[in-house]
Amino acid sequence: MVSWPSAAARRVRTWNCSEVLVYEEADRPVAGAGQVVVRVAGTSLNLLDVAIRAGILRHTYPVNFPHVPNCDVAGVITEVGERVNGWSAGDAVVAFLPATAPGAAAEYVTAPADLLAAAPRTVELADAAALPLAGLTAWQALFEHAEVKAGQSILINGAGGGAGGYAVQLAARAGAAVTATAGPRSLDRVRSNGAGRIVDYTATPVLEAMAGQRFDVVLHLVRNSPEETARLVDLVADGGAFVSTTTPGPEDAGRGVRTEQVFVRSDAARLAELVARVDAGTLRIDVAERRSLADLAAVHDQAVAGRLRGKTVLIP
Repeated sequence: MVSWPSAAARRVRTWNCSEVLVYEEADRPVAGAGQVVVRVAGTSLNLLDVAIRAGILRHTYPVNFPHVPNCDVAGVITEVGERVNGWSAGDAVVAFLPATAPGAAAEYVTAPADLLAAAPRTVELADAAALPLAGLTAWQALFEHAEVKAGQSILINGAGGGAGGYAVQLAARAGAAVTATAGPRSLDRVRSNGAGRIVDYTATPVLEAMAGQRFDVVLHLVRNSPEETARLVDLVADGGAFVSTTTPGPEDAGRGVRTEQVFVRSDAARLAELVARVDAGTLRIDVAERRSLADLAAVHDQAVAGRLRGKTVLIP
C-alpha cells in the first residue's frame, strides 16, 4: 500500500454558521478509476458553497461529514487514475466539481476526469477558479433557458456578482441589448462588461427605475421574496422569459411568459468553450480579491453580509 502524506484542508463537521469551517490536516486523496488528483492552485467562493455549509440545501445536496467544501477548482494534475484518457500529470485544468463530493478548499482534491477542461493560458491559474460555476451558470441561464438571441432586450438583475458579470459579457457578445442592475462598487465593471444601461439599485428601486418598460428576457440573480420576484415578472414582455437562479418565479405568469429555474450542472465541453473565449479575449475573468484559504470562514461571513465585491479566489 502506498502511504500518502497529509495535506491541509478546510472541513465542515456539521451544518451551521461559518465557525464550523475548520482548517486542519486531512488525508491526501488518491485517484480512483476515472479520476485524477489535482494540486489546487485556487478555488473560488460561490453562494452555493455558503448554502451547503449553512444546511439550507441539505436535502438537495446531502453531504457526509467531515465535508471539504467548494465546487470550483483550478490546478495541476498530480496523479491519473485507471481508465483516464487524454489527461496527464502536469496538465493545468479547471472544473466544476460535484457539490456533494469532497471539494477544492484543500491543497489536493480528486476530480472526475470527464468534468475537466484545460485551464486558460492567458490568466493566472488560481484566477481561473473564478470561471467554472459562475460561467456555466451564466451560459446555461442565457442560452439553454432564456434562449437569448441577437436583437433581444434583457434585464440582468444582479449583474455585479460572479454569474452576473459573465452574463452581461455573454449576452452583449450575443448581440442582446443589456440593461443591468448593480450597486455602486460594481457600476464601472458592469459597464465595461457591455451593459448599455445600468441601474444603481441603491439609488432607485429596480421596479421604480424600470416602470413602463418590458424586456424579452429578465435574468434574476438576486435572492428576494416570492412577492418581490413575482413583481419582477411584470417586467417581461408578452411571450418572453423570466429565468431565475435564486427565488423561483410564479408557475403561471400569464401573457405567454415562461418562468424557468436554473440548476447549474457541470459541463466540460461548455467549460472548454468558455476557456477558449477567455484565451481569445472575448470573455474576461474578473477577480475582485485573492485571499488565503485559511480565511475561508471570514469570506463566508462577508458573503452572507453582502460585503464581497465580485469573485473572491482562495489560495491554499
